[in-house]
Amino acid sequence: MSAEIDLLSIPDGLLAHGAAEGEWRRLAVADSLPPGSLTRFTFGDLDLLLAHTSSGLCLTDDRCPHMAAPLSLGSLDDCLVACPLHRGQFDLATGDTTQFPTTGGLDADGGYHAPWSPPGAPDKPEPTDLKAMARAATRIRRLRYYPLRVRDGIIEARLPD
Repeated sequence: MSAEIDLLSIPDGLLAHGAAEGEWRRLAVADSLPPGSLTRFTFGDLDLLLAHTSSGLCLTDDRCPHMAAPLSLGSLDDCLVACPLHRGQFDLATGDTTQFPTTGGLDADGGYHAPWSPPGAPDKPEPTDLKAMARAATRIRRLRYYPLRVRDGIIEARLPD
């Protein structure tokens, strides 16, 4: 890994509440996180995902904004992180949902997305059992980001108190 490590900018409006005023906390030695890695860090009840994307490092909650599965168990392709649970995909550079989860549900603004069907297959019927109805009413939340810095080869994060 080069001595210079790029950091992704936090998308407008997606800074985690309280992170701007929080204390800087040590996360990792920069050389221990190769490009393409997804690493989980836990501080109390805060689970964080440090992603080394093709554009640099970013830190967000380690929970899919759909149903809270750990994104650190998913996969990373450039800046796109995929959830291991329902195949949702999120752009870490922008915070956008690039592939809606297969269960369907509500986007962050409340728009409804039907359950996913494979190309060429008939559309899945609207859910009728309680569990499926709950999935359909689950809203995708926006990702929340935390400030990062690299000092003397150490990655640090500003976390809420």
